[in-house]
Amino acid sequence: MAVLWLVVFCVFPSANRGQVPVYEVTPVESTVKFGVDSSVPIKGTFDKWNASMKFSSTDVRSGVLEIEIQADSVNTGSGLKNSKLKSKDFFNVKDSPVITFKSTKVVQTGPNTFDLEGDFTIRGVTKTEKLTLTDNGKGSTSGSIDGTMAFDRKDYGMNKSIPFIRIANRVEVNVSLKWKRVSGPPPVFEQ
Repeated sequence: MAVLWLVVFCVFPSANRGQVPVYEVTPVESTVKFGVDSSVPIKGTFDKWNASMKFSSTDVRSGVLEIEIQADSVNTGSGLKNSKLKSKDFFNVKDSPVITFKSTKVVQTGPNTFDLEGDFTIRGVTKTEKLTLTDNGKGSTSGSIDGTMAFDRKDYGMNKSIPFIRIANRVEVNVSLKWKRVSGPPPVFEQ
């Protein structure tokens, strides 16, 4: 019996870090932006965040994208708008300092396009949302993913408005993440 296990271990080695794609996202060259249609433009970025792409196999569908944003790093270019967005009426940064997205399902929709379903959490409320993205750099050692996710702010308890400003309910988030494959083979895309 022990000989059989030895043969299984030698013939079918377990997946190790060298056999799966390992990626690094470089925040310095990347952005997380948002925008809301309103009578006075409300657009901005988040200055502090982290993102990771992890794979459990070379199958591109095994990938998991995680983004963690520090809500108080919101930057609209206006101190007044920043303060309002940080308040309990919107991001509520005092009680919910982190905004997160973690993909739970990857569906390839084209040669280098994907729909990522995932858990999106803001203000302590988690719902399933979809991030639609394009991978620019398929098969290479560096590139970027650019994606868009839209959500209804009222689904997350952001029901207030700003005095004298009409704000739409739909919020659009845009991510542009520069990545580098640091080890392992490239993921295998569907043809």
